Order: sequence, then structure tokens, then C-alpha cells
Amino acid sequence: MTKDMTQGKPLKLILAFSIPLLIGNIFQQFYNMVDSIIVGQFIGEEALAAVGATGSMVFLVIGFCNGIASGFGVMISQAFGAGDKKRLRNYVAVALMLSAVVMVVLTGVTMVTTEPLLHLMRTPENIMDGASSYLMIIYGGLGATLYYNVLSCILRGVGDSRTPLYFLIVSSLLNVVLDLLFVITFHMGVAGAGLATVIAQGVSAVLCLIYMFKKFPMLRLGKSDFRCRWYTVVQMFSVGLPMALQFSITAVGVMILQSAINDFGSTVVASYTAASKVENLSTQIMITLGAAMATYCGQNMGAGRFDRVKEGVRQSYIIVLGAVGVAVFVSAVCGESIVRWFISNPSEEVLAYATTYLHTISWYFVFLAFLFLYRNVLQGLGNGILPMLCGVAEMVVRTIIAFTLTGKWGYMAICMASPLAWIAACIPLWLCYQIQIRDPQRWFLRKRTVRA
Repeated sequence: MTKDMTQGKPLKLILAFSIPLLIGNIFQQFYNMVDSIIVGQFIGEEALAAVGATGSMVFLVIGFCNGIASGFGVMISQAFGAGDKKRLRNYVAVALMLSAVVMVVLTGVTMVTTEPLLHLMRTPENIMDGASSYLMIIYGGLGATLYYNVLSCILRGVGDSRTPLYFLIVSSLLNVVLDLLFVITFHMGVAGAGLATVIAQGVSAVLCLIYMFKKFPMLRLGKSDFRCRWYTVVQMFSVGLPMALQFSITAVGVMILQSAINDFGSTVVASYTAASKVENLSTQIMITLGAAMATYCGQNMGAGRFDRVKEGVRQSYIIVLGAVGVAVFVSAVCGESIVRWFISNPSEEVLAYATTYLHTISWYFVFLAFLFLYRNVLQGLGNGILPMLCGVAEMVVRTIIAFTLTGKWGYMAICMASPLAWIAACIPLWLCYQIQIRDPQRWFLRKRTVRA
């Protein structure tokens, strides 16, 4: 069922749209955590470190896929908000074709560069083989990941946030079953965890595709919809590529930081991996709000309702404050208990490293919450350049810390890297929104697409 977010009370609409997204994001985290939990509990600390050492490299590529998908989704939500069904179908068809091109290029590049990048990041030798095999499988299945995200963003662009949730739940449960089968029964190690993830995501992508064409007449594509005009490709990529690069640039900073973490040894890598999973779980409301606001702002921009954009952002502050409170509670209060999910009988050293990280970042979650809010608002309005530049700022901050402060601050530099990066990105995003929303016709309305 589609949801028109250009009419009705903004907060009610945002909350109604966000709840399925939140449940889906939690399942997505569960989906991502299963690999770490099973290899940590049933194989050991080194296996967890091997999966954890790949985290930034996976984020680099998966983040690019998510950004491309989100950018395509923004264009689709704008066409839906404008009530232009012809343009909507054309955007959907072009998104599917461009995704195939992106898939081929990304798969080829990542398969060739996996081992050189692991060496460049100074991955400990005792976990190198496991990390390499896990990445090769994940990268080999990028098509499943990319198309699931693109199809989900298409459905969300027309206001359906529930259906991707249902398929994600199915996929998550399948991932658990396959993880247990491949890792415990077939003794495939970390490679089995990667294979389970790829298969489960492929199933969810196929289900989304079948449902989309069966249940949404407006999305049933004809031959004429696949006319790929250059200006349409430019429009799609003008929003999608900056969003994709923003994710990837941020991931490069995380990779550089990961190389500094690797120098501390596999024990710290395992601790940081477990703590990062807790961090990701605790911040899901922030991520959900961002995704909801991108669709909300995209539809209202398409309808020319900038008054509703401003009111929606103002009312979303209530959700931001709630999200910060939940994140602090999960990380600072429940963090140590959740860390134990990932490692069987963790040592005091592992727990100390993990809890130090979680307690430190908890003080700065308010900056992260507003970072997600304003980044997605601007992207929903079609401004992908500034969020990308703020991703550069995050990368620079993490790079400076990795190369200059770890020697002086030690592990505390690792703990402060993300908070300082959030602050560096959040402040300019907030300033840009305040400036541009005062004169939306100048900054945004001229970017609206009127040609099919």
C-alpha cells in the first residue's frame, strides 16, 4: 500500500512510516550480527576478529550500494509526490538498468582489490585467510545486496515501508538457519557465514521484485519505460552518486581507523568489533528517522510543499531526543551484556576495551542523531553534494586521529575518532539546512524535474 506524505500531520506520518522501518532496521542489524555471533561463539575469538576486520571494507562497498539505492529512491519519491506516474515508471526502469551496470563494475573491482586492501590495512596474519575468504564471498554476491536495497527504496519511495520489512524478516530467519547449517554442520568457517548472508539477501531481493510488479500497477513497466535518455541517467546519478560517495568516503575513514585498530592486535579488533555491533544496534532509531525523513522530504519537494518540510523537521526533534536516550541506555547500560553475545567467555581485557569504547561514544550520540536527520533531509530535497562533503570531513577527522593521535592517546584515540567525526559533519549540515530552508525556491525548487 502506498502512503502519500504530502497530506496530514507530519509527525504522525513520519512515525507511522518509521515504525516498520525501525523493525526492519533492527532485523537488518540482527541479520548482520548473526555472522559475528555464530563465528564468535562456535569458532572463536580469532574468527570474530576476522569478520570484524572486514567490517570497514564491507561498509565501503555496501554503503556505496545503499547510497545509490537511496538516491534512486529519492528521485522516485519526488515523482510520486508530484503525481507523475509516467516519470515514476521511467525512473524505476532506469534504476533497475543502472543497478546492473553498478553491480558489474563493483563486483569486478572489489574481487581484484580484496587482498591488497587487507594487507594495506595491516590485517593481522592470524586472521588474514578468514577475512579474505569472507570478503570474496560477500563481494561475489553484491548483486543480491544491491538489488534488495534498490527494490526496497523503490517501494519506500511510493510510501510502502512495510513490505520490505516482511521480506527482511524472512531473509533474517533464513540467514540464521543457513549460518548454523554452514558453520556448525558443514564446518565451513567464516566463509559459510558469508555464503549464508548472500543467499538470504538474494531471496529477499527476488521476493521484493515479484511483489512490486504484482501488487503495484503503477510500477508495472512497459517497453517504453525502459527508454534510457541521457538526461534521466544524469538526474539519477546526480542524486545517487553523491549519496553513494558519501557512504564510501565515510567508509574510507573507517578503513583508515581500522588499520590503526589492527595495530593493537586481534584482541582489540575483536573487542572493537563487538562494541561496534552494540553501537549499530543502539542507533537504529536515528538511522530509521533519517530514512523516513528522506522519503517525507522527497515527496513534499515533488509536491512543492516546503512548508511541510520545515514543519516535519521541527516536529522530528521529539524523535531525535528519544533516539538519543535509547542509544545511551543500550550502549552505556546494556553494552557489556550485549558484548557477551558475540564472544564465548570473554576475558576481562576484551570487556574492558569494549565498554570503554561504548561509554565514551555515548556522550556524543546527540551529534550523531542530528547528523542522520539533516543529512537525509538535504538528500531528500535533492542536495547530495554537501552530505558528500561532510562525509569527506568525517574521513579527514578519522585519518588525522589514526595517523597522529593513537601514539599519544592510545586506545582512547580510537574511542574518540567517531564522536569527533560526527561533530565535524553535523555542524555544517545544520547550518546548510538553516540557510537553504529559508529560501527553498532558490536552492531546491529549481532542481525539481518536470520532464519525463
